[in-house]
Amino acid sequence: MPKNPFKGAGYPRHLNTMELGCALQRLFSTFPNGWPGFGLLLLRVCVGAALIYFGAAAFAEKPSEPAIFTQNLVASLGSLFLLVGLWTPVMGALIAVIEIWAALSLYSPQPEHTWIHIFLAVLSASVAMLGPGAWSIDARLFGRKRFDIDRTRGTKTSL
Repeated sequence: MPKNPFKGAGYPRHLNTMELGCALQRLFSTFPNGWPGFGLLLLRVCVGAALIYFGAAAFAEKPSEPAIFTQNLVASLGSLFLLVGLWTPVMGALIAVIEIWAALSLYSPQPEHTWIHIFLAVLSASVAMLGPGAWSIDARLFGRKRFDIDRTRGTKTSL
C-alpha cells in the first residue's frame, strides 16, 4: 500500500476488497434516489424547459445566421435529451459549451441575454457533473446493477 502523504488520515480498507453480493455502479455518473434524485430531476426539467423555450422563441423570430440557427438547434435537441435523462453527462457538457459560445458570441441577436446564457451554462454543467439521477433513461440503461456471485463456485463437493 502506498504511503499516505497526510498524517493521521488512513486509506479505507474496504476499497481494496470486494464483498460477494454487493451492488456495483458505473463510475461515470451517480444515480441517487429519494430527495436528491428528485432534485436532479427538477434541475434537468427546469434546464430543459428553459432551453426549449428559448429555442422555440428563436425559431419563431426571423431567420438568423447559420451559426446562430445551429446553436439554437443543438441546444434545443440537447435539452430534449436532458429532459428524459439520456446521455446526460455528454449533453450537459455540450449544452454548457453552446451556452458559453452564445454568451461570448459577437453575433448574438440579443446581447442583453448574456447572463441567462451563462446561468444556463452553469446549470447544464452542474447536471453533467452530478449525473441524471434515478428517474432517467440513463439510470435504466447504465444504472446500479446487482451481480449475484455464486458462493458455491470453486468449492469441492463430494458425491
